[in-house]
Amino acid sequence: MRIFGFQEYGGPEVVQHLDVPRPQSRAHHLLIEMRAAGINPADIKVRNGARQNKFPVKFPMAVGREAAGVVLEAPADSPFQPGQLVFGGTATGTGALAEFVLLDASQTAPIPAGLSPSQAACIPVAFGTAWDALHELNLAKGSTLLVLGAGGGVGSAAVQLAQSLDLNVVGVASSQKEEFLTNMGAKHVAYDRGDWLAQLALSSDTYAGIIDAAGGDTLRATSSLVPTGAIRSAASPALAEEYGGSGIRRRREGEIYKQLAEMMANDVIHANITHSYPLDNASLALAAVETGHARGKTVVTNV
Repeated sequence: MRIFGFQEYGGPEVVQHLDVPRPQSRAHHLLIEMRAAGINPADIKVRNGARQNKFPVKFPMAVGREAAGVVLEAPADSPFQPGQLVFGGTATGTGALAEFVLLDASQTAPIPAGLSPSQAACIPVAFGTAWDALHELNLAKGSTLLVLGAGGGVGSAAVQLAQSLDLNVVGVASSQKEEFLTNMGAKHVAYDRGDWLAQLALSSDTYAGIIDAAGGDTLRATSSLVPTGAIRSAASPALAEEYGGSGIRRRREGEIYKQLAEMMANDVIHANITHSYPLDNASLALAAVETGHARGKTVVTNV
């Protein structure tokens, strides 16, 4: 089968189209024919080798960790059947940008009517991470959440899910993403226009917590705006810990993905797909995410 992947750690130059054997069935896993896969900033870190301790890789490795498609083989004790449309997280040590993908059955959910494979493929990483962060923070209804990097995949997912929990949202992102964020109902603060930190500090808003998808100086500058411990970071977990917060404990449960898919099918949340490329042009998808300024989600399709 064909994959878009890498045989060694490194920069964009190590990723290429490769012919590899089709995955073998495993207990507690589903084999799907991939229809769509999501690309996330964490995939760049995996390719670079920055996630070796947390994300094992077996070369050659396809890029990506979330996919949607048609079930070809399913465990006898699973609720899934061949021919069914599903989405979920890839099996340990395997990737998503491939003609055929192994999904972990415990991290898989059916695609409900009205939802496309491309939309469903956006759920596991971005919306799953945002969901987990919000439930860890457990903020009171009516309080205000500060989202750093609010224009990207995790950030825009957090903006939407927070509002579904009756939270007010202030999102920090570039000035180019103002309309994108305000259309989602968030108050936008541009980090590249004026004294954005003073704007946050002098605002009448009292921030109950931070979900961080930016990291670095942005997190350092805003950490004092929330109570100690009320930071969850997808971008800089170690830095968040310095300020009393933490990374996000990913649950990766199929039941959570199922709830999120139903919310998306009912227009409570939206995938916000900005870039979509066929598998033949997967390098363009990776390049779009690697800029660090992609808006919403980027997907790769195989139809």
